[in-house]
Amino acid sequence: MKVVIIEDEPLMAEDLAETLVQLDKSIQVEAILPSVRSAVSYFQRNSLPDLIFSDIQLGDGLSFEIFRQIETSTPVVFCTAYNEYALDAFKANGIDYVLKPFTTASIQGTLQKYKQLQQRLSKQDTPYQHLLELFENRLTQKRSSILVYQRDKIIPLPITDIAVCYVESQLTKVICFDQKSYVVNHTLDELENMLGTQFFRANRQHLVNHKAVKEAAQYFGRKLHVALSIPFQEDVIVSKAKSPAFLNWLASQ
Repeated sequence: MKVVIIEDEPLMAEDLAETLVQLDKSIQVEAILPSVRSAVSYFQRNSLPDLIFSDIQLGDGLSFEIFRQIETSTPVVFCTAYNEYALDAFKANGIDYVLKPFTTASIQGTLQKYKQLQQRLSKQDTPYQHLLELFENRLTQKRSSILVYQRDKIIPLPITDIAVCYVESQLTKVICFDQKSYVVNHTLDELENMLGTQFFRANRQHLVNHKAVKEAAQYFGRKLHVALSIPFQEDVIVSKAKSPAFLNWLASQ
């Protein structure tokens, strides 16, 4: 069985590929594609796989755009860290998904479902244009603040005040432009979905505000080192795979 993975987090993609092969030795991961652009280009030049696993929000757009441009009867399993709103949309449209971070059991369940329903899944007409509009509308409905914690206080913090979100000692924290720091009761994945396109997920540890980026410099292995406009003790590194999407985001905001 031929599988293509669409995912802009290299470690997540590699983990998924390894899990798939471990669960089913007949699986061949034909390609790992990090963006809408690369996926469209790949499918225009290559035969379609038997199954596609795809993240939703990539560096250069929503993955629904890929399947709006490319005619395919290949079933797609969406890997998502989105909230209940997204899951309701998937259920309403009969679309399979796995929650991130995924487990071996969840992937195994998806493969079993695919094998049981293979013929029906290959014939389903998935409304990708509808989903694209649905999620784009959701992304534009940005909240204006999030709740942060400081000792015994719970404070509504304007999103425009946040410079960078990061993980430290298993706690998610934010630093504001005034250099105040707060603990947040959300994972970085959840914040990425909540804060919108003004923020970029540089890596597993850092989510940065466009207005906080001072400059980016070439780094080892064709990675990028991001300097922020506020004092920040950690190195913010963008991987080689995500660098094109980061530069596109940096130029387009």
